[in-house]
Amino acid sequence: MCRFLVLAVTTAPSNRPETTLRTLLLVFLFVALNTAQQSTADEGPTVPENVAPHSPPAQPLPFSHKAHVATGLECQTCHTNPEPGSLMTFPPTEMCISCHVGTATDKTTIMNLQAYAESGQKIPWVRVYAITPGVTWSHKAHLVAGARCETCHGDISRIEAVSETTAILAMATCISCHETREAKTECVTCHAWPTDEFLGIK
Repeated sequence: MCRFLVLAVTTAPSNRPETTLRTLLLVFLFVALNTAQQSTADEGPTVPENVAPHSPPAQPLPFSHKAHVATGLECQTCHTNPEPGSLMTFPPTEMCISCHVGTATDKTTIMNLQAYAESGQKIPWVRVYAITPGVTWSHKAHLVAGARCETCHGDISRIEAVSETTAILAMATCISCHETREAKTECVTCHAWPTDEFLGIK
C-alpha cells in the first residue's frame, strides 16, 4: 500500500492540484495510522477490565493512589521488587512518615500513620490482587520482559481506592498475553507439577 501511495504522489498530474492534495492527505493518513499501530504493538497487550464488580478491600489507612501519583510519585518509588522478584513490596512505614512529617499532620489518617511509625509496626496493608494457589508468578520476569505496571493493573493514576479492576487473575488473560508476545504457554510455565501431598496421595 505504501508503494502505491508513493507512486501515486510521484505520478499525479501537475495540472490537477486537487488530486495531488488528496493523494498527499492519503499518504499522511497512512503514515499516522501506521505509526499509531506500531506504538500500540510496542506497548503490547493490555489486560481487559474485570467484568465482575469488586469493592476495594478495607485498608488500615485510607490511601489515594490518584492523589499520590499527582505529586509525581512513580510506582517504583513505593513498590520495590526484591529478590527473588515474585512480589512487589509495600512501602515501609518510615518512608510514608518521612513524606508526611510536615504534610497534613492535623488529619486523623496521618496521626494514625504516626502511631504506626512510633510503635515500629508495619502498616498491615491488604493485598488487592492475590496470586491463585498453585500458580507460580514472578513480577521480575514480567518487568524484564517489558510489561509495565499499567499493562496489568490499569491506570492507577485515576483511582482513589484500588480494587480488582482488571482481569489479571483470569487464566485466559495470561494465556492471551503470552500468545500475543510469543511467550511459553505450557502448563508448567505457571503451574508446578502437583505433589502427592497436594493430590492427597499418601
